[in-house]
Amino acid sequence: MSKLGLIAGGGALPVSVAARCETEGRPVFLVRLTGFADPHLARYPGIEAGMAEIGKVLSALKKAGCDAVCFAGTVNRPDFKTLKPDFKGATLLPGIISAATRGDDALLRKILSIFEAEGYAIEGADDILGGETLPAGALGAIQPTSDQLADLRKALYVAEKAGELDIGQGAVVCDGLVLAVEAQEGTDAMLARVAGLPADLRGSGPARKGALGKAPKPIQDLRVDMPVMGARTVEMAAAAGLAGVGGVADKLIVIDRDGVVAAADRLGLFVWGETR
Repeated sequence: MSKLGLIAGGGALPVSVAARCETEGRPVFLVRLTGFADPHLARYPGIEAGMAEIGKVLSALKKAGCDAVCFAGTVNRPDFKTLKPDFKGATLLPGIISAATRGDDALLRKILSIFEAEGYAIEGADDILGGETLPAGALGAIQPTSDQLADLRKALYVAEKAGELDIGQGAVVCDGLVLAVEAQEGTDAMLARVAGLPADLRGSGPARKGALGKAPKPIQDLRVDMPVMGARTVEMAAAAGLAGVGGVADKLIVIDRDGVVAAADRLGLFVWGETR
């Protein structure tokens, strides 16, 4: 079994990936990105590194005997002027900055190419987690109505169109009206924004309506940036008065499926996987 180098950003996804490796007995080495990685990841062998300490990261991965790397977790786009690169990072930074001007997808592809050039295989978090993507149809006890499903499908369409422009991965639609499109703020902040809209534009606890749709960007590399949903997503959608959440079947990672189902059933929301 090959040793995995896990480049860990923020959120629950890197924690899930590390735990799966531990459960399966797969050796794993953590690169905990400073300012992003969950403190719980400190219990695994690894290092902490800044985003521009590329030489340090590559050296540590090689010394640890890693054969493959996985990028998981949220990382905010940095202010490149404030980064403190090591020597290797300094030589690569101009190319990375140039790629960043073409969008997040180009930036991610550039970073992947650096690790591939060093001989590392790139593994997607979904492949490591195995079977923890959103299945087709309803996940949980709640079935969407035809109107709710129409809102979800439009939200997915909007998210995909926004993704073509490398904007974001999510959108919220209510009664056919687009309430929000995700950009750099992320899903949680977008849902908080929806919760602050006038009540007549969105649903409420007693009368939920509308849906959050999350879809991968058509141009993106799913090994690095597949959409993610967890129980918090469901809870924040409920706080925004939405009737449900969903994504493209097999192209959205569900973190803690049991927790997602429990939250959705408790709050009365549907979770739906749309077949493409």
